[in-house]
Amino acid sequence: MGNYLNPGNEKFRRMIQSEIYVDKTELIRYTNSVVNTLQEYVCVSRPRRFGKSMAANMLAAYYSRGCDSEELFQPYKIAKESSFREHLNRYNTIFLNMQEFLSRSSHVGELIERVKKLVLRELKAEYPDVDYFDDTDLIESMQDVYASHKCPFVIIIDEWDCIFREYKDDREAQEIYLDFLRDLLKDKACIYLTYMTGILPIKKYGTHSALNMFDEFSMIDPGPLASYVGFTEEEVQKLCQEYEMDAEEVKNWYDGYSFGKGLSVYSPRSVVSCMRLGKIGNYWNQTETFEALQIYIDMNFDGLKDDVLSLLAGEKIPVNIGSFTNDMTTFRTEDDVFTLLIHLGYLSYDSEDKTVKIPNGEVRAEYVNTISVSDWGPVSEALKHSADTLQAIWKGREDLVAEAMRQAHFETSHIQYNDENALSYTISLALYAARNFYHIYRELPGGKGFADLVFVPRKNFPDKPALLVELKWDKTARGALEQIKEREYCRSLEEYQGNLLLVGINYDVKTKEHSCLIEKFLKK
Repeated sequence: MGNYLNPGNEKFRRMIQSEIYVDKTELIRYTNSVVNTLQEYVCVSRPRRFGKSMAANMLAAYYSRGCDSEELFQPYKIAKESSFREHLNRYNTIFLNMQEFLSRSSHVGELIERVKKLVLRELKAEYPDVDYFDDTDLIESMQDVYASHKCPFVIIIDEWDCIFREYKDDREAQEIYLDFLRDLLKDKACIYLTYMTGILPIKKYGTHSALNMFDEFSMIDPGPLASYVGFTEEEVQKLCQEYEMDAEEVKNWYDGYSFGKGLSVYSPRSVVSCMRLGKIGNYWNQTETFEALQIYIDMNFDGLKDDVLSLLAGEKIPVNIGSFTNDMTTFRTEDDVFTLLIHLGYLSYDSEDKTVKIPNGEVRAEYVNTISVSDWGPVSEALKHSADTLQAIWKGREDLVAEAMRQAHFETSHIQYNDENALSYTISLALYAARNFYHIYRELPGGKGFADLVFVPRKNFPDKPALLVELKWDKTARGALEQIKEREYCRSLEEYQGNLLLVGINYDVKTKEHSCLIEKFLKK
């Protein structure tokens, strides 16, 4: 076994010996199906924390010669597949973590030379009997080994896109790197499978679309690999039962990356941390800070901040993903920004209606962290003070609630502050902290109509009162409360047994003032 040629199965062994291992070995069924075919080039892009390296290490353990992995895979799903033994430990497998090479190189040329020298050293040590035409040329030497021993290669490249993340503005370095990969991989009879994984899809470069032979599976279109992007509902339900965690809370915090046919996956790293540590929490920012998000949502595109606020309020936003060039510097419109955020995991894409949304509570918290320290004026202040606003409602402090609404009031280019719908955005910001305690419903049917906003306490907070909020535009807060009673909106909460507060909020166009009235609802 070598470090780069046939690296063995120790990393996979470590994975399955961990406290939590979710079986994703059926991914191998797909890669086996494309071995030595025109579809043998596979590029998988996912955000950080979504198991890219784990999948790469699993494939290395399965395909690598020089080790016997049958016993390791035997308890898992792939062992039941007809192709399991056909490809098991049959290939010269080259495993390259490009981030590792980059960290030891001062420029892309040095990275490429380091890859060649290290792999060639192991190749010649493994096959000293081969008559090499040019033992300084990596692909020539691989072809010589194949011609002599008839053992094909599998190439696994992890963090393939690190050049495009570290050398964001260096087009020349990027093109040199793409040329190297093309010359190494494209149309080589000795290579039966290439599996690349990274955060970004393959860079589009006109004549330098050098890797156009790849099938790409991304957060926009994961295709047949969708169930391997993260943890499925069934897998998380099983973990919640085993670890006695509230499945509803786990879903709210970590689910939301939705794909076709009703499939939705959870953030795997966060779910594992949640189960092991026994608590719901924000594990996203343990692997990178929110400054990464701040760079993009602070960009000066018309409507970008407005749409981010809409996303925070729970809305979906239409997006055109077609113009994105698969890098981290070329942004022509806010659509390009949102498309990058899909690939980074900060947004979830719905391919059916071509919209994006914030996937879950954990990621939404990152947006709040970002906006709170950004120069977004009253919006930033409203988010900072949202916990105080919620306390004011619980304590019946109507004056403080009205003042919080005033501070959260924003006017933007397309969310004009001129109707009850716009007022609901203000409420969503001013009461953002309520998401920690409540399930929030807009336009919930009840009685003789639809309640504007209903806040139902989560299971963990039975002591908190439910909130039924009615919004009025240029009328009166008293009229809002009367409408709740007359139309019997409280019937939407007939099964709820706890305390209930009725909240009426009005915005007066002439005075530009908000008013608030709060009443306890007495059940008959």
